[in-house]
Amino acid sequence: MPERGTVLAALGDVIESRRGGSVEKSYTSRLLAGGPEAVGRKVTEEAGELVAAATGETDERVVAEAADLLYHTLVLLASRGLTLSEVESELARRFGVSGLEEKASRGAATNGDKS
Repeated sequence: MPERGTVLAALGDVIESRRGGSVEKSYTSRLLAGGPEAVGRKVTEEAGELVAAATGETDERVVAEAADLLYHTLVLLASRGLTLSEVESELARRFGVSGLEEKASRGAATNGDKS
């Protein structure tokens, strides 16, 4: 078992190793074969389950649902050929920047300057 702090990277490696594998033997392979749309539906489902757990279930259920969401998010990234490292780089870029400022800068960049 990987050490805490390396689990997500190790999981990302396992997910990548399942690309093109047997869809009968591997849930991850089956998800990857479905492409971003199929995996995206699972991410949406898991996000809803996490919110439901957070608003009315035990801490253990919240943790379990968060783990499910993180796993499916990593599969979604892999389905697009992206990695956790790329997400970490983006988070590092945002570190120390006000969330409101960062969101406003994304709005201007993605929606065009509407001022």
